[in-house]
Formats: sequence, C-alpha cells, structure tokens
Amino acid sequence: MKHLIKFSIFTIITVIFCYCQRNSNSETKLIPPTSIEELGKLLYFDSILSRDNQVSCASCHKPQFAFADNTPVSFGVDSLKGGRNTPSSMNLTSRSMYFWDGRAETLEDQVSGPIENPAEMDIPLSEVVRKLNKHKQYRAFFISVFGKIATKENVVQAISAFERTLETNNSAFDNYMNGSDTIHFSAAAKRGQIIFNEKGKCFDCHFGPDFTGDQFRNIGLFNGKDLNDSGRFSITRKLTDLGKFKTPGLRNISVNRPYMHNGMHKTLKEVIEYYNEPDKFVSNSINRDSLLSKPLNLTDKEKSDLEAFLLSLTDKQFLK
Repeated sequence: MKHLIKFSIFTIITVIFCYCQRNSNSETKLIPPTSIEELGKLLYFDSILSRDNQVSCASCHKPQFAFADNTPVSFGVDSLKGGRNTPSSMNLTSRSMYFWDGRAETLEDQVSGPIENPAEMDIPLSEVVRKLNKHKQYRAFFISVFGKIATKENVVQAISAFERTLETNNSAFDNYMNGSDTIHFSAAAKRGQIIFNEKGKCFDCHFGPDFTGDQFRNIGLFNGKDLNDSGRFSITRKLTDLGKFKTPGLRNISVNRPYMHNGMHKTLKEVIEYYNEPDKFVSNSINRDSLLSKPLNLTDKEKSDLEAFLLSLTDKQFLK
C-alpha cells in the first residue's frame, strides 16, 4: 500500500520561497525537523547543496509540476543548460533504476548524482557535508535526527527519505479502481483505458502501480544525427541498448510536461500523435522498438479518449 503525504500548493510555494532562495550564510531561522524525512525536506529545498548556494533540488524538481520541470531541460549553477528533461521525483519508492539511462540503482545513489554533476549543482558531496557541519542549525539538526553530525551517508539518506514520501494514489483512476469514487472517472477515460491496454499498446511498456515497467525502450528518438543521445548505451555499451531510455511512470503526467527525454513534445496530444505514427516525426530512427514498427491507426475519437485516460492519472492535489 502506497503512503501518501499531501502538500498544499500554498504550503509548497511558501517552503520554496523561504528555503530555496535563502543564502545559507545568513543563518535564517529554520524550523527544527523531528524526523529524517523532515530533515530531507529542508535539504531538498535548500540551495546550500550547490556551489555558491545557487540552486536547490527544487529549482529543477518544482512541486507544482509534480516535482519535475516545465521546460525541455533545466538549468543548473551559472545557468548551465542540462542535457535531458527533468524527471519527476514523485512515485520513486518502487523503482529499481533511476535517471533516463538507469545509471543509479538506488534512490540514495540517485541523490548524489545531481549534486556533483558540473551542469547541475556542481559541488562535491564532501563539500556539502563540510558546509552543513559549519552551519550551526544544520549541525544541530543532524545530531538531533541521526545522533551525529552530517556525513555523506546520512545526507543522501535524509533526502531520499523525503523523496520516498512523495507517493500519490488519489487520482480519478485510483478512486474508481478502489471503489471510493465511481463518478469522476469519465466514460471517455474508461474507453481510453481500453485503448491504452489494447490498440494503443501503451500497457506493453507502461504497466504496474506507477505505469512503468522499469524497462528501457527505444521509441524512435535516436538517429545518430540531430537526435544523437544514445541513452542506455552510454552506460552498458551494448549495441542493443542504443537509443533506449527508461520508461517513465505516467502518474501526474498532465502536469509535468514537456515530454520525452529531450522534452520535444509540449502536450499529451503531441505524444499521442507521435506514438500513433512515429515516422511522421522521425523517419530515420535507428533501433526503434518493434512495437512501433507500424502505425497504430487511432481515430481522432480514440486519441481523445486515450488522452482522457492519461489525464485521469493526475492526483487530486494538482487539480486545485
């Protein structure tokens, strides 16, 4: 059973304002955390985790966009442009691999990646630890929560503990399936679910509670020219992995656009049009999955119904 911690948008924006833009040297008064998760939340929204206190985790993983971003790629320290679309930090508890190329096998490994990435937060984790222990409040917080000062291990433990609270299961689809609300899951969404499972072939890749099989697929966005991100291949060096990327979960998909690893599609309608006939978008793809070897031939009504189903996966907290 997934655990749900609800955040009101007002509370989230307040937290961002108070913590993200704070200069850690000013020793702004922080509310003492009472748990590992609360400490992790403080860190997640604090720019102290980056070089020169420029950005925080939440600078790219914005709460109002389901802890993703609303740009094709995000910007790190010194406004450096990232290489891939920012994935959501929500619904990660059950995942087995992280990042578009799957280079991290645990949530803790995932946490340290952006911190040390030169194009993101650009700071050694050891330096983050030094800054936290030099900071009077954080030093006291770590001693209170962990019984010792900050270390590389407990810093990533705290942040990943917070990320594990970001589970959602209060969408129209969820409530229809558990019988608590059979009204808001529309007739169009019901028809769309059938298309999702059958004619649209979506279920072949997007299955399970979070609508991801934790697999790697080449959906036709690699041609070695203008689309030259080799994806999973850069990690495994296996030719069979050329152009493959991790199948993202679909929960809250309506609020974390744009889509694909490069953010090339702005709307769900564009995504559906792409899957319906990939060759119209990329005619020279290399190693494209056989599931997409032929057009789906969805009608306009079927496309609309499929979109209605995808919209039904949005948690109620994002509908307000």
